[in-house]
Amino acid sequence: MQGETDTAAVWLIDSTLRDGEQAPGVVFSRAEKLAIAAMLDRMGVPELECGTAAMGKDAQEELRALLEAGLRARLTGWCRARREDLEASAVCGLRSVHIAFPLSDIQLGTLRRDRAWVLEELADLVPMALTRFEFVSVGAQDASRADAAWVAEFAAAAKQAGAMRLRYADTVGLCNPFSLASEMRALKGVCGSMQLEFHGHNDLGMATANCVAAVEGGADCLSVTLNGVGERAGNAALEQAVMALRHALGRECGVESMLLYAACRLGAQASNRPIAEMQPIVGRAAFQHESGIHCAGQLRHPLAYEPFPAAEVGKSGTEIVAGSHSGRAGLQHLLQQLGIDADPAETGQIMKLLRTLALARKSAYASEELRVVHRLSSQMPAAHIMSQRPGNSFSEAEPR
Repeated sequence: MQGETDTAAVWLIDSTLRDGEQAPGVVFSRAEKLAIAAMLDRMGVPELECGTAAMGKDAQEELRALLEAGLRARLTGWCRARREDLEASAVCGLRSVHIAFPLSDIQLGTLRRDRAWVLEELADLVPMALTRFEFVSVGAQDASRADAAWVAEFAAAAKQAGAMRLRYADTVGLCNPFSLASEMRALKGVCGSMQLEFHGHNDLGMATANCVAAVEGGADCLSVTLNGVGERAGNAALEQAVMALRHALGRECGVESMLLYAACRLGAQASNRPIAEMQPIVGRAAFQHESGIHCAGQLRHPLAYEPFPAAEVGKSGTEIVAGSHSGRAGLQHLLQQLGIDADPAETGQIMKLLRTLALARKSAYASEELRVVHRLSSQMPAAHIMSQRPGNSFSEAEPR
Protein backbone atom coordinates (compact mmCIF):
# COMPACT_ATOMS: atom_id res chain seq x y z
CA MET A 1 0.00 0.00 0.00
CA GLN A 2 1.47 3.32 -1.01
CA GLY A 3 1.24 6.07 1.55
CA GLU A 4 3.00 8.80 3.42
CA THR A 5 4.93 6.31 5.59
CA ASP A 6 6.50 4.51 2.61
CA THR A 7 9.77 6.42 2.93
CA ALA A 8 9.95 6.19 6.72
CA ALA A 9 12.51 3.85 8.23
CA VAL A 10 11.09 0.49 9.23
CA TRP A 11 11.34 0.19 13.03
CA LEU A 12 13.24 -2.91 14.13
CA ILE A 13 12.64 -4.71 17.42
CA ASP A 14 15.53 -7.10 17.97
CA SER A 15 14.55 -10.07 20.11
CA THR A 16 17.87 -11.92 20.18
CA LEU A 17 18.06 -11.55 23.97
CA ARG A 18 14.50 -12.79 24.49
CA ASP A 19 13.10 -14.96 21.70
CA GLY A 20 16.58 -15.85 20.44
CA GLU A 21 17.64 -17.20 23.82
CA GLN A 22 14.56 -19.42 23.88
CA ALA A 23 16.16 -21.61 21.21
CA PRO A 24 17.10 -25.00 22.66
CA GLY A 25 20.63 -24.98 24.01
CA VAL A 26 21.13 -21.23 23.65
CA VAL A 27 22.05 -19.37 26.81
CA PHE A 28 23.80 -16.02 27.11
CA SER A 29 25.93 -14.88 30.01
CA ARG A 30 25.31 -11.41 31.35
CA ALA A 31 28.51 -10.20 29.68
CA GLU A 32 27.36 -11.64 26.37
CA LYS A 33 23.96 -10.00 26.69
CA LEU A 34 25.59 -6.65 27.37
CA ALA A 35 27.95 -7.09 24.41
CA ILE A 36 25.12 -8.04 22.03
CA ALA A 37 22.97 -5.16 23.24
CA ALA A 38 25.86 -2.71 22.83
CA MET A 39 26.53 -3.92 19.30
CA LEU A 40 22.86 -3.68 18.28
CA ASP A 41 22.69 -0.21 19.81
CA ARG A 42 25.83 0.85 17.98
CA MET A 43 24.29 -0.37 14.72
CA GLY A 44 21.27 1.83 15.28
CA VAL A 45 18.66 -0.82 16.12
CA PRO A 46 16.04 1.34 17.86
CA GLU A 47 14.46 -1.23 20.19
CA LEU A 48 15.60 -4.36 21.99
CA GLU A 49 13.18 -6.89 23.42
CA CYS A 50 15.59 -7.73 26.16
CA GLY A 51 14.05 -10.34 28.40
CA THR A 52 11.27 -11.52 30.68
CA ALA A 53 11.32 -10.15 34.23
CA ALA A 54 8.86 -12.79 35.44
CA MET A 55 11.53 -15.47 34.94
CA GLY A 56 13.01 -14.60 38.29
CA LYS A 57 15.73 -12.79 40.19
CA ASP A 58 18.59 -13.52 37.78
CA ALA A 59 16.58 -12.30 34.79
CA GLN A 60 15.64 -9.15 36.68
CA GLU A 61 19.24 -8.42 37.59
CA GLU A 62 20.27 -8.84 33.96
CA LEU A 63 17.51 -6.46 32.87
CA ARG A 64 18.72 -3.88 35.39
CA ALA A 65 22.27 -4.26 34.04
CA LEU A 66 21.02 -3.58 30.52
CA LEU A 67 19.06 -0.56 31.72
CA GLU A 68 22.20 0.80 33.39
CA ALA A 69 24.34 0.32 30.27
CA GLY A 70 23.44 3.73 28.85
CA LEU A 71 22.02 2.43 25.58
CA ARG A 72 20.09 4.68 23.22
CA ALA A 73 17.71 1.90 22.20
CA ARG A 74 14.33 1.41 23.83
CA LEU A 75 14.48 -1.64 26.11
CA THR A 76 11.26 -3.63 26.19
CA GLY A 77 10.33 -6.44 28.53
CA TRP A 78 8.17 -9.35 27.39
CA CYS A 79 5.16 -10.23 29.54
CA ARG A 80 2.46 -12.82 29.57
CA ALA A 81 -1.07 -11.51 30.00
CA ARG A 82 -0.64 -11.53 33.75
CA ARG A 83 -0.53 -8.74 36.31
CA GLU A 84 2.46 -10.27 38.08
CA ASP A 85 4.51 -10.06 34.88
CA LEU A 86 3.79 -6.34 34.64
CA GLU A 87 4.68 -5.92 38.31
CA ALA A 88 8.04 -7.66 37.81
CA SER A 89 8.84 -5.50 34.79
CA ALA A 90 8.03 -2.34 36.71
CA VAL A 91 10.24 -3.39 39.62
CA CYS A 92 13.17 -3.78 37.21
CA GLY A 93 12.75 -0.21 36.03
CA LEU A 94 11.61 -1.02 32.50
CA ARG A 95 9.73 1.75 30.75
CA SER A 96 8.43 -0.33 27.87
CA VAL A 97 6.57 -3.64 27.89
CA HIS A 98 5.06 -6.07 25.44
CA ILE A 99 2.04 -8.09 26.60
CA ALA A 100 1.37 -11.31 24.65
CA PHE A 101 -2.18 -12.63 24.27
CA PRO A 102 -3.02 -16.03 22.75
CA LEU A 103 -5.31 -15.64 19.74
CA SER A 104 -5.62 -18.90 17.84
CA ASP A 105 -8.04 -21.55 19.02
CA ILE A 106 -5.06 -23.88 19.42
CA GLN A 107 -3.20 -21.51 21.74
CA LEU A 108 -6.35 -20.61 23.65
CA GLY A 109 -7.09 -24.29 24.10
CA THR A 110 -3.67 -25.04 25.56
CA LEU A 111 -4.29 -22.35 28.19
CA ARG A 112 -7.93 -23.34 28.68
CA ARG A 113 -9.05 -19.82 27.84
CA ASP A 114 -11.52 -18.33 25.38
CA ARG A 115 -11.89 -15.16 23.35
CA ALA A 116 -14.00 -13.46 26.01
CA TRP A 117 -11.13 -13.89 28.48
CA VAL A 118 -8.70 -12.32 25.99
CA LEU A 119 -10.87 -9.22 25.55
CA GLU A 120 -11.46 -8.88 29.29
CA GLU A 121 -7.76 -9.15 30.15
CA LEU A 122 -6.82 -6.82 27.32
CA ALA A 123 -9.22 -4.16 28.58
CA ASP A 124 -7.84 -4.58 32.11
CA LEU A 125 -4.10 -4.99 31.58
CA VAL A 126 -3.38 -2.35 28.95
CA PRO A 127 -4.77 0.60 30.96
CA MET A 128 -2.95 -0.76 34.01
CA ALA A 129 0.30 -0.93 32.05
CA LEU A 130 -0.15 2.61 30.76
CA THR A 131 -0.03 3.91 34.33
CA ARG A 132 3.40 2.32 34.85
CA PHE A 133 5.14 2.30 31.48
CA GLU A 134 5.87 4.85 28.78
CA PHE A 135 5.28 2.40 25.94
CA VAL A 136 2.87 -0.53 25.80
CA SER A 137 2.75 -3.06 22.98
CA VAL A 138 0.33 -5.97 22.74
CA GLY A 139 0.88 -9.22 20.90
CA ALA A 140 -1.55 -11.27 18.85
CA GLN A 141 0.15 -14.60 19.48
CA ASP A 142 -0.35 -17.20 16.73
CA ALA A 143 -2.38 -14.66 14.74
CA SER A 144 -1.57 -16.44 11.49
CA ARG A 145 -3.68 -19.41 12.66
CA ALA A 146 -6.57 -17.27 13.93
CA ASP A 147 -9.39 -16.15 11.68
CA ALA A 148 -8.99 -12.66 10.26
CA ALA A 149 -12.20 -11.28 11.76
CA TRP A 150 -11.09 -12.24 15.25
CA VAL A 151 -7.64 -10.72 14.74
CA ALA A 152 -9.28 -7.50 13.55
CA GLU A 153 -11.58 -7.49 16.59
CA PHE A 154 -8.57 -7.95 18.87
CA ALA A 155 -6.72 -5.12 17.08
CA ALA A 156 -9.68 -2.77 17.50
CA ALA A 157 -9.95 -3.65 21.18
CA ALA A 158 -6.21 -3.10 21.67
CA LYS A 159 -6.46 0.33 20.08
CA GLN A 160 -9.50 1.15 22.21
CA ALA A 161 -7.60 0.12 25.36
CA GLY A 162 -4.76 2.49 24.47
CA ALA A 163 -2.07 0.11 23.18
CA MET A 164 0.59 1.85 21.13
CA ARG A 165 1.55 -1.11 18.98
CA LEU A 166 0.04 -4.37 17.81
CA ARG A 167 2.27 -7.36 17.09
CA TYR A 168 0.96 -9.81 14.52
CA ALA A 169 2.84 -12.99 15.40
CA ASP A 170 3.37 -15.78 12.89
CA THR A 171 4.22 -18.05 15.80
CA VAL A 172 4.78 -21.27 13.84
CA GLY A 173 5.87 -19.73 10.53
CA LEU A 174 2.86 -20.56 8.37
CA CYS A 175 2.37 -17.18 6.68
CA ASN A 176 3.06 -16.83 2.99
CA PRO A 177 4.09 -13.50 1.44
CA PHE A 178 1.34 -13.52 -1.20
CA SER A 179 -1.51 -13.35 1.31
CA LEU A 180 0.35 -11.63 4.15
CA ALA A 181 0.65 -8.29 2.37
CA SER A 182 -3.12 -8.05 1.95
CA GLU A 183 -3.67 -9.19 5.57
CA MET A 184 -1.34 -6.43 6.79
CA ARG A 185 -3.10 -3.90 4.60
CA ALA A 186 -6.48 -4.77 6.07
CA LEU A 187 -5.14 -4.86 9.62
CA LYS A 188 -3.38 -1.51 9.21
CA GLY A 189 -6.76 -0.06 8.35
CA VAL A 190 -8.04 -1.22 11.73
CA CYS A 191 -4.93 -0.10 13.63
CA GLY A 192 -4.92 3.43 12.24
CA SER A 193 -2.36 5.42 14.25
CA MET A 194 -1.48 2.38 16.37
CA GLN A 195 1.77 0.88 15.07
CA LEU A 196 1.61 -2.51 13.37
CA GLU A 197 4.45 -5.00 13.85
CA PHE A 198 5.14 -8.32 12.14
CA HIS A 199 6.87 -11.08 14.11
CA GLY A 200 7.82 -13.98 11.84
CA HIS A 201 9.26 -17.45 12.34
CA ASN A 202 11.10 -19.43 9.70
CA ASP A 203 9.54 -22.89 9.87
CA LEU A 204 8.82 -22.92 6.12
CA GLY A 205 11.84 -20.82 5.18
CA MET A 206 9.76 -17.74 4.38
CA ALA A 207 10.48 -15.42 7.31
CA THR A 208 12.49 -12.90 5.28
CA ALA A 209 10.01 -12.93 2.40
CA ASN A 210 7.20 -12.43 4.91
CA CYS A 211 9.02 -9.46 6.42
CA VAL A 212 9.19 -7.83 3.00
CA ALA A 213 5.54 -8.63 2.33
CA ALA A 214 4.48 -7.28 5.73
CA VAL A 215 6.21 -3.96 5.12
CA GLU A 216 4.79 -3.82 1.61
CA GLY A 217 1.37 -4.28 3.19
CA GLY A 218 1.84 -1.42 5.64
CA ALA A 219 3.57 -2.87 8.70
CA ASP A 220 5.57 -0.21 10.53
CA CYS A 221 7.79 -2.54 12.57
CA LEU A 222 9.55 -5.88 12.29
CA SER A 223 10.65 -8.27 15.02
CA VAL A 224 13.99 -9.93 14.20
CA THR A 225 17.00 -11.71 15.73
CA LEU A 226 20.68 -11.95 14.82
CA ASN A 227 21.24 -14.86 12.41
CA GLY A 228 17.55 -15.68 12.85
CA VAL A 229 18.32 -17.50 16.11
CA GLY A 230 15.18 -18.74 17.78
CA GLU A 231 12.99 -21.72 18.47
CA ARG A 232 12.76 -24.55 15.94
CA ALA A 233 13.88 -23.15 12.54
CA GLY A 234 14.37 -19.72 14.06
CA ASN A 235 13.02 -16.21 13.64
CA ALA A 236 13.26 -13.65 10.89
CA ALA A 237 16.95 -12.74 10.64
CA LEU A 238 17.88 -9.13 11.28
CA GLU A 239 20.62 -9.06 8.65
CA GLN A 240 18.38 -10.60 6.00
CA ALA A 241 15.47 -8.28 6.74
CA VAL A 242 17.68 -5.18 6.56
CA MET A 243 19.27 -6.09 3.23
CA ALA A 244 16.13 -7.56 1.65
CA LEU A 245 14.14 -4.44 2.46
CA ARG A 246 16.90 -2.23 1.09
CA HIS A 247 17.52 -4.09 -2.14
CA ALA A 248 14.15 -5.73 -2.88
CA LEU A 249 11.79 -3.03 -1.64
CA GLY A 250 13.82 0.16 -1.46
CA ARG A 251 13.14 0.61 2.24
CA GLU A 252 15.63 1.34 5.01
CA CYS A 253 15.69 0.32 8.68
CA GLY A 254 18.05 3.01 9.95
CA VAL A 255 20.73 0.40 10.64
CA GLU A 256 24.44 0.71 9.86
CA SER A 257 24.71 -2.27 7.54
CA MET A 258 28.53 -2.31 7.58
CA LEU A 259 28.29 -3.68 11.13
CA LEU A 260 26.01 -6.59 10.21
CA TYR A 261 28.78 -9.16 9.72
CA ALA A 262 30.48 -8.25 13.00
CA ALA A 263 27.14 -8.37 14.84
CA CYS A 264 26.25 -11.75 13.37
CA ARG A 265 29.64 -13.18 14.29
CA LEU A 266 29.14 -11.94 17.85
CA GLY A 267 25.68 -13.49 17.97
CA ALA A 268 26.94 -16.78 16.55
CA GLN A 269 29.74 -17.00 19.10
CA ALA A 270 27.49 -16.19 22.04
CA SER A 271 24.79 -18.65 20.95
CA ASN A 272 27.32 -21.36 20.05
CA ARG A 273 25.61 -21.68 16.67
CA PRO A 274 28.17 -21.08 13.91
CA ILE A 275 27.18 -19.09 10.84
CA ALA A 276 26.33 -21.60 8.12
CA GLU A 277 28.56 -21.45 5.06
CA MET A 278 25.62 -20.76 2.74
CA GLN A 279 23.76 -18.44 5.13
CA PRO A 280 22.48 -15.41 3.20
CA ILE A 281 24.22 -12.08 3.70
CA VAL A 282 26.91 -13.19 6.19
CA GLY A 283 27.78 -16.79 5.25
CA ARG A 284 31.24 -17.44 3.83
CA ALA A 285 29.82 -18.62 0.51
CA ALA A 286 27.62 -15.53 0.06
CA PHE A 287 30.44 -13.74 -1.78
CA GLN A 288 32.51 -16.72 -2.89
CA HIS A 289 32.97 -17.82 -6.51
CA GLU A 290 34.52 -20.79 -8.26
CA SER A 291 32.68 -21.16 -11.57
CA GLY A 292 34.74 -19.97 -14.52
CA ILE A 293 31.90 -17.90 -15.97
CA HIS A 294 31.13 -16.25 -12.65
CA CYS A 295 34.77 -15.51 -11.81
CA ALA A 296 35.40 -14.00 -15.23
CA GLY A 297 32.29 -11.85 -14.84
CA GLN A 298 33.21 -10.72 -11.34
CA LEU A 299 36.69 -9.72 -12.46
CA ARG A 300 35.13 -7.52 -15.15
CA HIS A 301 32.39 -6.03 -12.96
CA PRO A 302 32.13 -6.31 -9.16
CA LEU A 303 28.36 -6.81 -9.26
CA ALA A 304 28.20 -9.24 -12.16
CA TYR A 305 27.12 -12.11 -9.89
CA GLU A 306 26.54 -10.40 -6.55
CA PRO A 307 23.46 -8.43 -5.42
CA PHE A 308 25.51 -5.80 -3.58
CA PRO A 309 29.16 -5.29 -2.55
CA ALA A 310 30.36 -7.44 0.33
CA ALA A 311 31.67 -4.28 2.03
CA GLU A 312 28.07 -3.13 2.46
CA VAL A 313 27.65 -5.67 5.25
CA GLY A 314 31.19 -5.40 6.58
CA LYS A 315 32.78 -8.32 4.76
CA SER A 316 36.18 -8.03 3.12
CA GLY A 317 34.98 -8.61 -0.44
CA THR A 318 34.56 -11.13 -3.20
CA GLU A 319 36.50 -14.37 -2.71
CA ILE A 320 37.54 -16.36 -5.74
CA VAL A 321 38.51 -19.96 -5.01
CA ALA A 322 40.05 -22.68 -7.16
CA GLY A 323 38.27 -25.92 -7.87
CA SER A 324 36.79 -28.28 -10.41
CA HIS A 325 34.79 -25.51 -12.10
CA SER A 326 37.58 -22.95 -12.29
CA GLY A 327 38.18 -21.19 -15.58
CA ARG A 328 41.32 -19.60 -16.95
CA ALA A 329 40.47 -16.02 -15.93
CA GLY A 330 39.80 -16.85 -12.30
CA LEU A 331 42.75 -19.22 -12.02
CA GLN A 332 45.18 -16.76 -13.59
CA HIS A 333 43.89 -14.08 -11.22
CA LEU A 334 44.60 -16.29 -8.21
CA LEU A 335 48.03 -17.28 -9.49
CA GLN A 336 48.96 -13.66 -10.13
CA GLN A 337 47.92 -12.78 -6.58
CA LEU A 338 50.41 -15.41 -5.42
CA GLY A 339 53.13 -13.97 -7.63
CA ILE A 340 53.03 -16.97 -9.99
CA ASP A 341 53.36 -16.10 -13.66
CA ALA A 342 51.88 -19.10 -15.49
CA ASP A 343 51.62 -19.21 -19.28
CA PRO A 344 48.40 -20.52 -20.92
CA ALA A 345 49.78 -24.07 -21.19
CA GLU A 346 50.72 -24.16 -17.50
CA THR A 347 47.36 -22.69 -16.53
CA GLY A 348 45.57 -25.37 -18.51
CA GLN A 349 47.61 -28.09 -16.85
CA ILE A 350 46.85 -26.69 -13.38
CA MET A 351 43.13 -26.60 -14.28
CA LYS A 352 43.17 -30.28 -15.18
CA LEU A 353 44.97 -31.22 -12.00
CA LEU A 354 42.59 -29.08 -9.93
CA ARG A 355 39.56 -30.92 -11.29
CA THR A 356 41.02 -34.26 -10.29
CA LEU A 357 42.06 -33.11 -6.84
CA ALA A 358 38.81 -31.25 -6.13
CA LEU A 359 36.76 -34.30 -7.06
CA ALA A 360 38.82 -36.43 -4.68
CA ARG A 361 38.63 -33.93 -1.83
CA LYS A 362 35.07 -32.72 -2.49
CA SER A 363 35.97 -29.11 -1.81
CA ALA A 364 37.56 -26.05 -3.35
CA TYR A 365 41.09 -24.77 -2.76
CA ALA A 366 41.90 -21.51 -1.05
CA SER A 367 44.37 -19.14 -2.67
CA GLU A 368 47.38 -20.23 -0.58
CA GLU A 369 46.67 -23.90 -1.23
CA LEU A 370 47.05 -23.18 -4.93
CA ARG A 371 50.81 -22.90 -4.42
CA VAL A 372 50.92 -26.61 -3.66
CA VAL A 373 48.76 -27.45 -6.66
CA HIS A 374 51.06 -25.37 -8.87
CA ARG A 375 54.11 -27.16 -7.52
CA LEU A 376 52.53 -30.58 -8.10
CA SER A 377 51.54 -29.59 -11.61
CA SER A 378 55.06 -28.44 -12.45
CA GLN A 379 56.48 -31.77 -11.22
CA MET A 380 54.16 -34.00 -13.27
CA PRO A 381 53.88 -34.45 -17.02
CA ALA A 382 50.58 -33.33 -18.52
CA ALA A 383 49.83 -36.86 -19.77
CA HIS A 384 50.22 -38.20 -16.24
CA ILE A 385 47.85 -35.56 -14.87
CA MET A 386 45.24 -36.52 -17.47
CA SER A 387 45.41 -40.16 -16.41
CA GLN A 388 44.66 -39.56 -12.75
CA ARG A 389 41.32 -40.36 -11.06
CA PRO A 390 40.15 -39.85 -7.47
CA GLY A 391 41.48 -42.43 -5.06
CA ASN A 392 44.91 -42.88 -6.67
CA SER A 393 48.31 -41.52 -5.65
CA PHE A 394 47.13 -37.89 -5.84
CA SER A 395 45.00 -38.41 -2.74
CA GLU A 396 48.19 -38.59 -0.69
CA ALA A 397 49.78 -35.58 -2.31
CA GLU A 398 46.83 -33.18 -2.45
CA PRO A 399 47.12 -29.98 -0.42
CA ARG A 400 45.18 -29.76 2.80
